Amino acid sequence: MTISQLDSKTALIVIDLQEGIVPLAPEAEAKVAVENSIKLINTFHTKELPVVLVNVAGSAPGRTSYAHSGGEEVPTNWADLIPALPRKDDDILVTKHCWGALMNTDLHTQLQQQGVTQVVVVGIATSMGVESTARQAYELGYNVTLAKDAMADLSFTNHQHSVDNIFPMIAEIGSTNDLLNILNA
Repeated sequence: MTISQLDSKTALIVIDLQEGIVPLAPEAEAKVAVENSIKLINTFHTKELPVVLVNVAGSAPGRTSYAHSGGEEVPTNWADLIPALPRKDDDILVTKHCWGALMNTDLHTQLQQQGVTQVVVVGIATSMGVESTARQAYELGYNVTLAKDAMADLSFTNHQHSVDNIFPMIAEIGSTNDLLNILNA
């Protein structure tokens, strides 16, 4: 699995690195995912490429076999992006209410207005928000790239399933260093 290239108009989409999601992943994996995401954000900022910071607030209304929050009290900062994320005034901020960032948001329109043809998707959780956003981006015609070490999941098994079985069909996969080498070439 390698990353062959990045288009001249590539955007970074950072999924759900927020107060209520990051602690759900195993601590070591979450730490690496956040650190690598920050490296990518900083490099995209330096290269003046679009950065999209996504959080989730709520969920889609449909019925599922798993109960939603079950009436549990959600902390007031649950949807807040973690403070460690570097930000610039021109970053695109998206709040979603389902797993994917391109469904029921204006993100696709914003990316199209900027001429974006490729997206790099990172964040937590690999098998939920990252995979859903990557699938939607692929279906909308974007070239999709995934840095497998800039994402984590609540379950390592789910993470590996996405990386090994789903991602190769919809994206190019590599590491944060692969992306940084291409961006800094």
